[in-house]
Amino acid sequence: MSGQRPSPAGLAAWVRFLEAHASITRALSQDLAEHELTLSDFDVLVQIGLGPKEGMRPVEITRAVLLTRSGITRLVSGLADAGLVERVDCPEDARGSLVRLTAAGRAKLRTARKDHLIRVSELFAERFGEAELETLHGLLDRLPGRHEGVPAGAAA
Repeated sequence: MSGQRPSPAGLAAWVRFLEAHASITRALSQDLAEHELTLSDFDVLVQIGLGPKEGMRPVEITRAVLLTRSGITRLVSGLADAGLVERVDCPEDARGSLVRLTAAGRAKLRTARKDHLIRVSELFAERFGEAELETLHGLLDRLPGRHEGVPAGAAA
C-alpha cells in the first residue's frame, strides 16, 4: 500500500466508475423488478443455476455473491417462500442442507436472464468495441476480486 492519495485523474476515474456502476445497477434493478426479482435474487439464482445439479451449500452461495451469510439466509428463505428454490438434505453432512432451483426457479431464471443479458449489452457491452472490451477486461483484472483470492463480496 502506497499511502498516497489518488491523483486528480485517479480520483476522477474512480468517481466516474462509481457513477457508472450506480446508474447501471439502478437500471438493471428496475428491469429485474418486472420479473419480481431483485438484483441480489437474480445473482443468487444464477449462482445456484451454475452450481452442481444437486445444489449448493449456503456458505458456497455466500462466497459467490455480494452478500453476507445472514443476508443469504434471508434471501434464500424468500426465494424458497416464492417457490424458486428448495432446501434439501446434504448427503455428506446430515446437519447441513443444500439449496437448489425448483422448476419454477429455472423457468424464472431463464426468462429473466434473457432480458437481463440484453440490458447488460445495451447499458455496457455495446458502448465499446471488442478490442476496447478486451482492454477493459485486462485493466479490471488488476483490481481486487476473485482472481486475487478476495471474496467477491469483500469490498461491498
